Amino acid sequence: MVKTLHPQNYGDAYDVGDYFRKGVPVVMDLTSLPKAEAVRLVDFAAGMVVGRGGSMDRVAPRVFLLTPPGVSAEDTQPEPAKAPS
Repeated sequence: MVKTLHPQNYGDAYDVGDYFRKGVPVVMDLTSLPKAEAVRLVDFAAGMVVGRGGSMDRVAPRVFLLTPPGVSAEDTQPEPAKAPS
């Protein structure tokens, strides 16, 4: 399971951290935030990810995938659709 969050302000950093600490990969979509708040959330997320041994990847402009330690990137991607037989 991957949790997608759309923070509305820096106060929503708590939710990002809570899911990440529980071992849930988080897609953090910052497209609706002003640039200054988006930068603060990216800084928070980067520190949390480094401190806990996870990883952070940009998947689109202002959209980031935070992967907790012990979860591989392959686990966060949906399986490709199978062709009908």
